Amino acid sequence: MIHHKSSLFACLFLVASLYGTAQTKHNQYFDFGTKNTASNATHISEALVYDENKGYGFDFNTASNVKFSKKALITTNSVYFSVSLPEGFYKVDLVLGDKKYSETTIKAESRRLMLKELKVDKKDSRHVSFTVNVRSTKIDVNNYIRIKDRDKNQLNWDDKLTIEFSGTPAIQSLSITPTSNITTIFLAGDSTVTDQDVEPWASWGQFFTNYLTDEAVVANYAESGSSLSAFKAVKRLDKILSIMKPGDYLFIEFAHNDEKQKGEGIGPWESYTKYLKEYITKALDKGGIPVLCTPTQRRAFNANGSLKETHGDFPDAMRKVAKDLNVPLIDITKMTTDMYESWGDEPSRLAFVQYPANTFPGQTEKLEDNTHFNSFGANEIAKCVVQGIKDLNLGLAKYLRPNIPQYNPKNPDKIGDWTLPMSTRFEIKKPDGN
Repeated sequence: MIHHKSSLFACLFLVASLYGTAQTKHNQYFDFGTKNTASNATHISEALVYDENKGYGFDFNTASNVKFSKKALITTNSVYFSVSLPEGFYKVDLVLGDKKYSETTIKAESRRLMLKELKVDKKDSRHVSFTVNVRSTKIDVNNYIRIKDRDKNQLNWDDKLTIEFSGTPAIQSLSITPTSNITTIFLAGDSTVTDQDVEPWASWGQFFTNYLTDEAVVANYAESGSSLSAFKAVKRLDKILSIMKPGDYLFIEFAHNDEKQKGEGIGPWESYTKYLKEYITKALDKGGIPVLCTPTQRRAFNANGSLKETHGDFPDAMRKVAKDLNVPLIDITKMTTDMYESWGDEPSRLAFVQYPANTFPGQTEKLEDNTHFNSFGANEIAKCVVQGIKDLNLGLAKYLRPNIPQYNPKNPDKIGDWTLPMSTRFEIKKPDGN
C-alpha cells in the first residue's frame, strides 16, 4: 500500500494506531536522521551494527553503507536493517523521502520483494506499508520442521525480521506492529516457488508478495528439492496446518522432484494424485481454500521452436484432481509454455540463471540453469499467478494491489524493460532440485 503524505512520523503512528492502542513489547518504532526526534520512537542517527542485546541494527556488514541526512537514512548501496522479533505476522509502515529525489526498493527476509523502485520527488514524502510473516521451525512443544543444513542460515529461519533497502533509498521512519486475523496465503512447493535466499536465484513466491496489499500476507514454506512426500515428511505441511485459519489459502505446486521418484505405486496417477488429494482434504478440514498450480516448465526446446513436455503426465494428473475435487487450478505449465515459446529459444535464456563466467565474484565457470529463474523470470511467473487469480475470480483477488495490468503470457515482458537492484548476498551453488 502506498500513500502520499505531507506529514512524517505522525502519519505513521496514526496508521499503526488502527491496529490497537495497546502497545506490546513487540511493537517497534524507529526514526532516522540527525534531526528527527519523533516521540515514542527509537531515534537512530548513527550506523549501529546489529546487536542481539539491543535487538536492532544494521546487518550483514552494511553499516558502512549508511549515511544520514537531517531527517532520513540515505544510501546508494544496499543496507540491511534487522529487528529481533518472535514468530508472527507484522504490519510494516515506512515514511520515505528527503530533500533530494530518492528511489527505494524494499525486500524482506529471504529477498521477498515488497516494494519495487518507488520514486519520491525531492522534498516530498510517501507512506508505504506491507505485511510480513516472521517464522520459526517450531510447530509445538515436541515438533519442529526439519531444515536442510544448507538452509539453516537463511534469513527466513533466524530470530529476527530483516529488511533490505536498495536503490537510492531515503527512509525517514519505520514502524513494526504485530497483527492477527489477517488473510494468509500459504505456499507449498519446490525450488521454483520458495524464497531463494541469495542472488542470482529467484522464484515466483518471493515476487508474488509485491502484488498484494497489506491486508494479506504470504507465508512461503516451499523448499528447494522438495516433493509432495518430502514436504510432508519434514513436517512443513504440519506447520502450515497448525497455523491455518478458516479463509486462508494454500497454493500447491509440485512435480519437478516428484517425477524423479521411482518404485511401486509411485507416479502421477498414483502417489502424486494421492498426496495432492491429502493436501487438499487437510486444508479443507481447516477451513482453508486450496489452489492447485501446475509446475513451471523447464526451458527445453524442440528444433521447431516448440517446448518439450518434460513433466510427462504430472500436469494432467493435477488437472484431473482439480476437476474431480472441484478445486481451483492455475495452469502455470500452460502459461509458461506460451511464455517461453513467445520469447523463443535464445531470448528465453535471459529469464533463467544463465550468466557468463565472472559475472559474479568467485564465479569462474558459466552458469547455465534451465530450471531456476533469475529475478526477471521469477517476476514473470508471479504475474502469471496473479493473472490466474483474476481469471478464476478468487476471493483473494480483492487483496491484489489496484491497477495491476492484465498479463498475457503469449506477449510476455522483455528483459530490457526490467530493472531491479540486486541484493548483495549471493551464492554460485545452485538450489536443490532440477
